[in-house]
Amino acid sequence: MALIYVVEDDKSIQEIETFALSGAGFQIKGYDCAADFYRALEEEKPDLVLLDVMLPDEDGLAIVQKLRSRRELALLPIILVTARTAEIDKVKGLDIGADDYLTKPFGVMELISRVKAMLRRSQAGQGERCLKVGDIVMDQGKHAVTVHGIACELTYKEYELLKLLLINAGMVMTRDVILDRVWGSSFEGESRTLDMHIKTLRRKLGNQGCLIRTVRNVGYIMGGE
Repeated sequence: MALIYVVEDDKSIQEIETFALSGAGFQIKGYDCAADFYRALEEEKPDLVLLDVMLPDEDGLAIVQKLRSRRELALLPIILVTARTAEIDKVKGLDIGADDYLTKPFGVMELISRVKAMLRRSQAGQGERCLKVGDIVMDQGKHAVTVHGIACELTYKEYELLKLLLINAGMVMTRDVILDRVWGSSFEGESRTLDMHIKTLRRKLGNQGCLIRTVRNVGYIMGGE
C-alpha cells in the first residue's frame, strides 16, 4: 500500500483529500504545517507528497526546493496543490522541481487519477542497462543521469520523460504518446504541461538539451538529423 503525505493547512480540504485517497486504497498521513512534515520525513519516506503551496509556516515552493536539494528525496513524486491558476505560477512550480500541479477547486476523481498515474510511473521497475545519446547517460539501475560525466539532478517526471526519449532515440514521439506514457492515460491536464517539462529538461541538460528537438505540430525527438 503506497504511503502518501498530505500537507494542507485547510482542515476541510485535508479531510477531503484523506477520505478520497484512503478510499482509493492508499495509506495517508496528514500534516498542517511544514515543521510537522519535515519531522515525519526524517522518520519515514513516503511514496508521494501532496503539497499545498500556501502553508502557515513556509511557502510550498520553498519546501520543494529543499526536498530537491537532498539526494535521497530528489526523485520523490510531488504534486503541488494551490488556488493559483495563472500559467506563470504553474511554470514556476514545475521549474523548481514539482512533478505535477493540481488547481483548487478540483474533483475527487481527478485527484485520484493524478496520484495513481504518478505512482504507477514511480513504482515501475527499472532496467539495469545504461541509455546514452550524445553526452547524456542514464543509468537505470542507479536511477541517475549524468551530462559530460557530471550528475544532473532531475525530478521524477523529468527523469521519466528523458527515459522515454532516450529509449526511443531517433524516433518522433507524438505529444499524445508522451502524455500517455509519462503522465498516464487518465491525465486530464493541459498539453502545455509537456512543453513546460521539456523546457525545464533542456535547461538542466545544458548544451546537450538541444538534442531534444521539436517536431512542429507533432511532438519531440531525441537526436536524429
